[in-house]
Amino acid sequence: MIRAVTDQEFEQVVEQAGMPVLVEFWQPGCGGCRALLKELEWLQAETDGSLLILTMNVQENFQIPADLEVSSLPALTLYRNGHFDRFIGGLGKKDEILKQLALP
Repeated sequence: MIRAVTDQEFEQVVEQAGMPVLVEFWQPGCGGCRALLKELEWLQAETDGSLLILTMNVQENFQIPADLEVSSLPALTLYRNGHFDRFIGGLGKKDEILKQLALP
């Protein structure tokens, strides 16, 4: 199961991860968000601990999405070494997301 993260714990979790972190920003009732979550669950199983995947509900958490200027959902962000790296396309299949991550 993919871990949910809040505004309050976000920086600490990302900084202490010791691996790349992929975050899905989502909200309840978003069909694309649910579809992406399923792909991320498959991706998590395939990456075998080399990638931390988190989700953040934007209806409950406002600060991080606002700081990143997330304007459409779902949105995926990649963090490396505890810092924002880039946005990854918001929709996609597991294999396409994996290619965009360029993990070793």
